[in-house]
Amino acid sequence: MKNFEYWNKLFQSQKLEEFSQDKTGILWLKVKSIVRKEIIKKFLAINKIEIKETSLAKQFVELFNLLCINITNSNYKLDEFIKTEYNKQIDDFDTKQMVSELYLLKSFKWGGDYQNSLDKYLVNNYVKNHKSYNVLISKFDTEINVVVQGYVLNSWYNHWSSIIIENIFKSHHAVLPTVGLIKGVDFFINNIPFDLKVTYMPEEFLKLKRKEKGLPIEITYLKKKAKEANLYFNKNASQTDIYYEIIEKMKDRNDDFCLKVLNDLKNEKLEILKEAQLNPKILAKWLYENQGEMRFGSENRLFLVLIDTENFTDSWKLKRNIDLLKPKIIKYLDNFKNIKIEDLKLNFEFKDKPQKFTTFTDIIFILK
Repeated sequence: MKNFEYWNKLFQSQKLEEFSQDKTGILWLKVKSIVRKEIIKKFLAINKIEIKETSLAKQFVELFNLLCINITNSNYKLDEFIKTEYNKQIDDFDTKQMVSELYLLKSFKWGGDYQNSLDKYLVNNYVKNHKSYNVLISKFDTEINVVVQGYVLNSWYNHWSSIIIENIFKSHHAVLPTVGLIKGVDFFINNIPFDLKVTYMPEEFLKLKRKEKGLPIEITYLKKKAKEANLYFNKNASQTDIYYEIIEKMKDRNDDFCLKVLNDLKNEKLEILKEAQLNPKILAKWLYENQGEMRFGSENRLFLVLIDTENFTDSWKLKRNIDLLKPKIIKYLDNFKNIKIEDLKLNFEFKDKPQKFTTFTDIIFILK
């Protein structure tokens, strides 16, 4: 039988494929999720298990070895304990009140062009970019406060809306939560570990697919059509603001020419979306291969892709739309038993990493 070190080495090196198909590997992950001082103490007391070690790291090894004596029974005991602990946690969470709080956010603007680190963005754009103290101070009123505020508010929205969505999954009978945090595992669906990623239709993916279809870059196309329609726009603004200005002015103009431009763009996006729904592995592979380097992971991922088909830029609002999310998530989980795990297997590569990665993944598209 594969021992503790075998699974620990696989986990540390992010080679997680084998965990999904081995009861001992699943047991290792479940034990890892309860290795927290008070939680493991409670599990040991309930199941009348005595261990000699005192440090958490050594308790992890000892408990895992003891539970391996009867893997099936041990998985059952862990499942029952984890469900009980999770139910206590969820009882203290007021979902309705939290959803109301999320509706207070009226716009979703990060306020800066950064990928993984606000820290890095501020250092590169302000700390290293300005020698004058007074100039730097002036940036707080005009730029830095906006950037930090946008980052904090959007991060707050993403954090709590993600917890609400996770709770929808974790409350389903086919799902086993993790009690303590495990890197790369939010829950198990029918004993397959998954990391939940809530996202939208990526702009760069849409741009790539437009290029493959021989379509122009969207902002370039909009600028061209705005000139044809004699619509003025601020050429010195950011690309995001130019895009917004042209779109809104075309909506306001509301003539046949502008309506056709907007409708053509919408239909082109919907066509790309339809293709992604028919073959979700293309999008899943793109998401793995284009993730940020600082947050790289090869763990099993379940992507929840939210799309407002009337206005893709409003898709962020769907994260708080429980009436839309819940029935679609429940339907997916109800049908999960019919999915073959081999159909979820995906091979991908990542820039600057020599090895090839294998994972299990799926996409749930939620459209409004």
